[in-house]
Amino acid sequence: MPDIAIVPAPRELTVTEGQWVCEDPLAEAVRTVVENLGETEYRIDVTPEGARLSAGSEDALRHAETTYEQLLDAAVPAEDGEVAVPAVRIADAPRFGWRGTMLDVARHFMPKDFVLKVIDVLALHRLNVLHLHLTDDQGWRVQIDAYPKLTEVGAWRPQTMVGKMSHEQAEFTYDGTRHGGFYTKDDLREIVAYAGDRGITVVPEIDLPGHMQAAIAAYPELGNHPDQPIGVRQIWGISEDVLNVNDATVEFVRTVLREVLDIFPGPFIHLGGDECPAVQWRESEEAQKRQAELGLSEASQLQGWFTAQVSSVLAEEGRRLVGWDEMVETDCPRDAVIMAWRSAQRGEVAAKAGHEVVMAPCESVYFDYYQADPATEPLAIGGHIPLEKVYDFEVIPPGLSAEEEARIIGTQCQIWTEYMEGPEQVGYMLLPRLSAFAERAWGSPKTSYDEFLTRLRPHLTRIERIGVNYRPLD
Repeated sequence: MPDIAIVPAPRELTVTEGQWVCEDPLAEAVRTVVENLGETEYRIDVTPEGARLSAGSEDALRHAETTYEQLLDAAVPAEDGEVAVPAVRIADAPRFGWRGTMLDVARHFMPKDFVLKVIDVLALHRLNVLHLHLTDDQGWRVQIDAYPKLTEVGAWRPQTMVGKMSHEQAEFTYDGTRHGGFYTKDDLREIVAYAGDRGITVVPEIDLPGHMQAAIAAYPELGNHPDQPIGVRQIWGISEDVLNVNDATVEFVRTVLREVLDIFPGPFIHLGGDECPAVQWRESEEAQKRQAELGLSEASQLQGWFTAQVSSVLAEEGRRLVGWDEMVETDCPRDAVIMAWRSAQRGEVAAKAGHEVVMAPCESVYFDYYQADPATEPLAIGGHIPLEKVYDFEVIPPGLSAEEEARIIGTQCQIWTEYMEGPEQVGYMLLPRLSAFAERAWGSPKTSYDEFLTRLRPHLTRIERIGVNYRPLD
């Protein structure tokens, strides 16, 4: 019997007696949605009489088809153009409802065709969320009709720093090359539809009120020093140029979000909330006046007020706010979904505070970190997350009660692109670590790392067929 190299591995797979011999096993398999299975469950039964795929929903049936197509790789030629498919029984369902990947297209813009290939890669691994980081200090990537300068100005930087950035660095070398790009609304609707056809929800991120230098470059009146125009940021790191807290800026963001909601029909909208320095709010007379009006003791508390003002647009349309784990410290709405990135412990804090949580800890699932010795790898932001460490990732942090564990709704890996200029670099950093991540996100039985590698090696040919680069196995 040939090896059955399914990634991520099903929860239950039993090789039974015999094989099914037919001319076209992909077309001749019977597919049905049935009532006696849970919404996320599917079954695959291959016997000498044929193949039947059954599931509790259309989305689950897609996962059955993905697994079945991988199963067919174990088929062998028979007589007269027929093939023999091994007889198996598979009973499967995901452990987590949110199984995501974040792609940063703000630091380096990624072509639409590549985003579609990333969606194919996610579907191959039975992941169901693509989180697009669409805005940051270094670029604004989504067309907004009410504010055309966001893409006319904010989507382009004249040059980009060269080399690794350090916190102590005062002088920089630049490449002298203009970089940028953005997605039209039609581009994004195409991406959303393409993902939806594959059972994947696209979650857009408009990061605020920090990480907004590109927007302020386009519209200086959004900043705290409108008389001192700035450009789109050309270096990495955290910018002190954050949105002001004036009523007009609140309305600007609300208008932007209404247009974003019109593009993205999914239930979740990510509003960032990370790394927002309060330095300019402490210096601004208008911000200090707003702080006094609200009776706030610290300027940093303005972030929570600002987020509440703009996120009301989401509630009006029945959408849910998602934010990075700093939001827990800003008195954010209780129904906000928190993405725990600074550590697994931040996820524990958010769950104990009553939030639903997506585990995205930097120490385990940040794929902009090095995969091996930095001397042998492309330039990266730092850290060390080899493939085996991803495979060993535990989604649920220790120390939670059963009620708190139930608030961990899923997990997500991140691909930040400060040091990735294009699709080749992104593919190299994303894969095959994404394959290991998918095992943990799905809840595949954890076996030895060597067993995983045995399944992974033939799986790489499937990634090659999609046309995405990957890091070769050691």
